[in-house]
Amino acid sequence: MTTPPSPSESSLATSIYSEAVPKAASPAEQLRLRQANWRFSTLCAAVDNKDQYGSSSTPIYQTATFKGMDGQYDYTRSGNPTRGALESHLARLYGARQAFALSTGMTCLDTILRLVKPGETVLAGDDVYGGTNRLLTYLSTHGGVDVRHIDTTRVEELIPHLGPGNNVKMVLLESPTNPLLKIADIAEICSTIKKASPGAIVVVDNTMMSPYLQRPIELGADIVYDSGTKYLSGHHDLMAGIIAASDPELCKSIAFLINAVGSGLAPFDSFLLLRGVKTMSIRMDRQMLTAQLVAVYLDQLGFLVHYPGLKSHPKYDVHWRQASGAGAVLSFVTDDKALSERIVGGTRLWGISVSFGAVNSLISMPCLMSHASISAAVRAERGLPENLIRLCVGIEDPRDLFDDLEHSLLAAGAIVPNHSHHLLSDERSAELYAADPEAWIIERAKAFKRPRAAGAMDKLVDGVKKGLGLGEPPKTISGDIVVSAPGKVILFGEHAVVYGVTAIATSVNLRCYAVLSPRSDDKIGLEVPDLGLEMEWDIASLPWNLLPVGSDGAKREADKEIDLPLLNAVESLIQQGHKAGLGAALSFLYLYMVMAGGQANALSVTLTASSNLPIGAGLGSSAAYSTCVASALLQAHEHVKITSSANHLGPRDVNLVDGWAFLSEKILHGNPSGIDNAVSVRGGAVTFTRSVGGRKGGMEGLHGFSSIRLLLTNTLVPRDTKTLVAGVATKRLAEPHVVDPILEAIQTISDEAQSLLGGDKNVVRQHLISRLEALIQENQQHLVQLGVSHSSLEMIVQATASSPFNLSTKLTGAGGGGCAVTLIPDEFPETSLNALQDTLRNLGFEPHLTTLGGPGLGILRSPAKGNTDEVNVPEEDEGDGMVVPKRAGLRGAGREGVERWATGLEGDWVHT
Repeated sequence: MTTPPSPSESSLATSIYSEAVPKAASPAEQLRLRQANWRFSTLCAAVDNKDQYGSSSTPIYQTATFKGMDGQYDYTRSGNPTRGALESHLARLYGARQAFALSTGMTCLDTILRLVKPGETVLAGDDVYGGTNRLLTYLSTHGGVDVRHIDTTRVEELIPHLGPGNNVKMVLLESPTNPLLKIADIAEICSTIKKASPGAIVVVDNTMMSPYLQRPIELGADIVYDSGTKYLSGHHDLMAGIIAASDPELCKSIAFLINAVGSGLAPFDSFLLLRGVKTMSIRMDRQMLTAQLVAVYLDQLGFLVHYPGLKSHPKYDVHWRQASGAGAVLSFVTDDKALSERIVGGTRLWGISVSFGAVNSLISMPCLMSHASISAAVRAERGLPENLIRLCVGIEDPRDLFDDLEHSLLAAGAIVPNHSHHLLSDERSAELYAADPEAWIIERAKAFKRPRAAGAMDKLVDGVKKGLGLGEPPKTISGDIVVSAPGKVILFGEHAVVYGVTAIATSVNLRCYAVLSPRSDDKIGLEVPDLGLEMEWDIASLPWNLLPVGSDGAKREADKEIDLPLLNAVESLIQQGHKAGLGAALSFLYLYMVMAGGQANALSVTLTASSNLPIGAGLGSSAAYSTCVASALLQAHEHVKITSSANHLGPRDVNLVDGWAFLSEKILHGNPSGIDNAVSVRGGAVTFTRSVGGRKGGMEGLHGFSSIRLLLTNTLVPRDTKTLVAGVATKRLAEPHVVDPILEAIQTISDEAQSLLGGDKNVVRQHLISRLEALIQENQQHLVQLGVSHSSLEMIVQATASSPFNLSTKLTGAGGGGCAVTLIPDEFPETSLNALQDTLRNLGFEPHLTTLGGPGLGILRSPAKGNTDEVNVPEEDEGDGMVVPKRAGLRGAGREGVERWATGLEGDWVHT
């Protein structure tokens, strides 16, 4: 396969005059002619800075006004020295009379389209950026402009619109187009338009190429515009747009509009853009080299790849006649939308985002993201595949990019190992990559193949293999399973609950969320971004032989006890990390195996979990996680099902999830009370009494309150629950006369709290809050006497109790660090609440405002539309309707964004 010429070798890249400098010329003329000999990379870096102090970098004139009556500048809306330096520099790069820097690329298009009057016609491509389509649709609907979309890759498609008396005012081109990389013959279109409609303006959106690779003005275009956010800047740290033109009248009209509406680029952004332009050529050289390798790789694997660097591109010759490089954006189709979603959702190094042109590589599905504002019907009419994946290549090491993409393709089932060709050894791979990167990537592609569709004979063979237990394809789930579960606080009864005292616990509206996603590579994965946890295991390598006797795929009820040999074997498979990460992986993998009951029933899936709960702070974060793991796996094995008509989970399903969540909690904590998982599964508030010394225990729901506000403050101090519990036990043995009265006093507190929260309608809310405050203070003093508080917790108690706050606070959970709970009365001023949170943050703590008694386990009941949410965005919608696969969306949401992510999903949440 022949590689296209590099930009440094192409005619366009060196087409800035090459004649010798006459010796008789004046010094100024000699300098001008020498500059004319400079190649593009030199022009990019050699900014003609005329600063009065001789600064090597153009300074930022961060001023709105300029003093004096006769100066070059008077008001930054009309002109600014920093923006002026940028525009002068860009005019040289575009080969234009004048360049203009505006706030965004879409502002550029809006300015250009103001040159069109009602009744005139705009001819535009049928594969254009979604924002361009949206603005053209608005102009057609509200501006009286006749907008016609045609295939601009075929010049003959223009002819019917250019008959005698035509009213064509503007022809709007993209080449290559976004995202199908279609090529328009810019020179031929310009010639055709000028002959048939001399007054028409040919406009080219050159964002995909930049002036480094393509200069449409030299090809006959009247106006060129670029999103400066992309390759010109190269770092996605600013918004900008550039217009370039050579006709004096057009330049005058554009300058008038920019000054009139004030859309010129701000001084600081002008400075950033000028800095980015200096490195444009070296960035794009690296990006294009890698993009070529990616295109060859996908092409070798048998995907339909859109990239003008491939000779298979239908307009390869046209592109290389007018451009000096193929760019760094390509797209390919998989013929399966769900498969494409799994590929996009499975990448790491390739960031999921709209836009392109930055130093970091991006991946997206245009129909769900950048082009979502184009209706599905119009997308189909214009031949834009819903399963199309767009890759925007950055400057990372190509080998890392391929490792990431290849891993995602394999996990998604888009490719499978080709057993007739072995993987390159590390040594051979390094040797071949250094010698010939394209040969390296071709050899790498040979190790894989796309799975072929099964014909009648294939199905027969697969059936025989299945009967023999050989070669069976991995089992997985049909789509994403999404669940959530709340954290909890123990209001009263910590530590005393071990000795039969009633504890009162309630859910909070801080939650853990999880997505169980299908994969097709006989592996199982776990991602917990909050813990920095990302692991995967080969299903066949798991210790299936150690499963308890009698395990089978029909297993529903959770075991009462943990099988220690299996647990130890599973633990040996987990990479060592911090304690919370180790426990999360261990409980997930153990439940995964035991619930499957054997390798034959194992599912190839990935669980992704994230929460806005502080981890390890005594707020039931492990119980919320355990509930998510249990409920997701139970659904995957169809032991828990949500029907289309169900609006809640039935008692059987609730108890089933609770049993498995308790088993997970046993793995994490050894001997849990059961109250954490019970609250996380059921939500609301409960009383829990442990069976001690023949005394019957039990659990009861409480329903006499709503929306009581709490401030949960994480001390960020680690705690050791087992040691704290053991400490109280030791103290009781040594001083029963001290500890037993404390336990009795805590029981009295719990009894009153149970009465207050138990549904007595005669309890006035103000009295309820007042009594709860008093009980909180009293309970905290008892916990201090038991020796389970901590200096950090006492700091929080004092800070909240002092004037002007005067609030009641106690530790929650085991103490010794962890979290404190502060009751917030209804009438407490918001300004005071904000001041309190600031005070706590200044002390080094982490406050979280929440409410009591929210719902328990939640399961998303989604419409049957694949495993990604569909958003029907009107053509005139204000946004781009960006939607990403659920797994990737949760992974990237972060603690502050998980709730927003969850509420943005399409479907109904069914809760206990």
